[in-house]
Amino acid sequence: MANSPQARKRARQGETRRRQNASFRSMVRTCIKKVDAAIQGNDYAAATEALNAAVPVIDRMADKGIIHKNKAARHKSRLNTAVKALQ
Repeated sequence: MANSPQARKRARQGETRRRQNASFRSMVRTCIKKVDAAIQGNDYAAATEALNAAVPVIDRMADKGIIHKNKAARHKSRLNTAVKALQ
């Protein structure tokens, strides 16, 4: 338990950041799922549109450190390959 005022403040800040980071991670997963759903539906136009919306979100979260940069690159690469396979 945090006893000093500084420790209490750090505990509050940590909890706020944890909630924000969880929201960001959820947003990335949702974007990836939208692309996957369009790919499963064999809809090239929708998949391309979803991918174009997802890539900046993935990059932004990698820059913030929410996900690792290599994980972001891996997701972008796999999604892009899957979308191109629909053509």
